[in-house]
Amino acid sequence: MRTRRILLFVSAVLVALVVAATPVGAQPAAVDLGTLGGDWSEANAINNAGQVAGASETAAGETHAFLWQHGVMTDLGTLGGGWSYAYALNDRGQAVGGSETETGETHAFLSQAGVMTDLGLPGWSEAYGINNSGQIVGAYATAEGAVRAFLWDNGAVTDLGTLGGAASYGIRIGDAGVVVGFSATAAGPAHAFSWSSGVMTDLGTLGGQESHALGLGSGAQSGRLMVVGSSDAGQGKTHAFLWQDEVMADLGTLSGRGNSYAWAVNNLGQVTGYSDASQGRTHAFLWEDGVMTDLGTLGGRHSFAYAINDQGHVAGASYTASGSEHACVWFK
Repeated sequence: MRTRRILLFVSAVLVALVVAATPVGAQPAAVDLGTLGGDWSEANAINNAGQVAGASETAAGETHAFLWQHGVMTDLGTLGGGWSYAYALNDRGQAVGGSETETGETHAFLSQAGVMTDLGLPGWSEAYGINNSGQIVGAYATAEGAVRAFLWDNGAVTDLGTLGGAASYGIRIGDAGVVVGFSATAAGPAHAFSWSSGVMTDLGTLGGQESHALGLGSGAQSGRLMVVGSSDAGQGKTHAFLWQDEVMADLGTLSGRGNSYAWAVNNLGQVTGYSDASQGRTHAFLWEDGVMTDLGTLGGRHSFAYAINDQGHVAGASYTASGSEHACVWFK
């Protein structure tokens, strides 16, 4: 179900230091968004209007991108092939992702007003982020076979380059045009980056070899850039991080041990993702002011959070009591 998302990690093994965080506070209510007729669905984005985008199995057994609003999940279709997957959504209701074409290739798309448009990049491509101006970021395969982060702006495509290695992925773009993602370095391991005005900056790690930036926001009061993701810090663990003011902070885990991954941060500094919890479970979390809160599940063992809007509503997926994975939103 999350095979498309696995591409974002490009076979990376992320590890980090163990720092305990106690799940406290009132638990938001999880709402099951249902499916497009199949057994599973996953929500990957939520905007400030409460619209949700993601992917779901259809009654025919295919994977299709969806847009959910006012209690209704709408199939966004494909670019002619058998599958599509939406990764991001802006406040204008424009969704982006990747889809199979009639010829079996994977192409980045923009979906708006019910119409899915191929972005027209050569070869393989997927779109992972879009801002409110309609600028889109993702990754594509060059003619030489390398994978590069791209910025798409009204049909014009900019290759964002790398941190010295062979590959890079653009994951999110803010309204000021700042892009975050990850890139191979000259030494090999991938590092989180921010990109602005043609300059790609290495954000470092939590002390280990690798890091991946997966979300960004800007402080409502200060306008400071906030970047979240996961980083290797040794000891065989992976921890979520929050990067701001040139410092990468370890957010810990729900259980005080194991792994955690941060996928999104809103403009208020609230962070969401998922973490190892107790009894071998993985649970979605909401981190705020130094406290990581367990969001629970729809009745199953595991849940995952991938997006948060400025109202603090979290979108992701959870296993139900019957064992199916369903898209859901945790409303505060």
